[in-house]
Amino acid sequence: MSSPPVLDAGLPVRAFFTTRHGGLSKAPYDSLNPADHVGDDPGDVEANRARLDSLASSRVVYMSQTHGNRVVTVKNPEEVHNADAIVTLEPGLALAVLVADCVPVLVHDSGSDAVGAIHAGRMGVALGIVGTAVTRLREVGGQRSGRLSAVVGPAICGGCYEVPGEMREEVSRVAPEAWAKTTWDTPSLDLRAAVCAQLERVGVDEVRVVGPCTNESEDLFSHRREGVTGRIAGIIRCEMTAR
Repeated sequence: MSSPPVLDAGLPVRAFFTTRHGGLSKAPYDSLNPADHVGDDPGDVEANRARLDSLASSRVVYMSQTHGNRVVTVKNPEEVHNADAIVTLEPGLALAVLVADCVPVLVHDSGSDAVGAIHAGRMGVALGIVGTAVTRLREVGGQRSGRLSAVVGPAICGGCYEVPGEMREEVSRVAPEAWAKTTWDTPSLDLRAAVCAQLERVGVDEVRVVGPCTNESEDLFSHRREGVTGRIAGIIRCEMTAR
């Protein structure tokens, strides 16, 4: 089988976002689902993860995501952490974030070549996971930390992510850019806009958005649209090219 299609993150290291295509899982997880917590066949998930290892040219490290604000520094590819962001300075390690509407963020430090993968859902945005992760990335880079670039991947858009009005008010108090309306004029949250603003506020030098709304694109998994479904992955590899 040919390599699965990906959305290039446009960073100077290997970094990309997967689609739902190019894997082995059966419906409703069809087909490139790397998530082992959604009810998919474990053998299919393992085979899909092997394909992502091949795409990354490395063993990919996954998180057990908790919708919180815990950040972990990864040094061993065998480690699995309860966290919503992981960072590393270990050459050859690839980090993954899994989403099906939440916001995946990949970050690269051009000075140290430290990399990070961030899972920013509604709770993570409200709890400041983005700023906490960027701070840790700079700490890992130490004195060599330099210009930071972040890529925000496919996620549900503000026009689709309908929430109760009270929830919109609660999140918008800490992330004003999240305040939005659906295309049918009801309260919603624009988590990608909030994440981009949070990245800029903590001094990330370049912030870009890649990919469509997950709810609107049938090429991507969406929990809001499908309920039981798989996850797309954002993957970034530490290559230690800068000196």
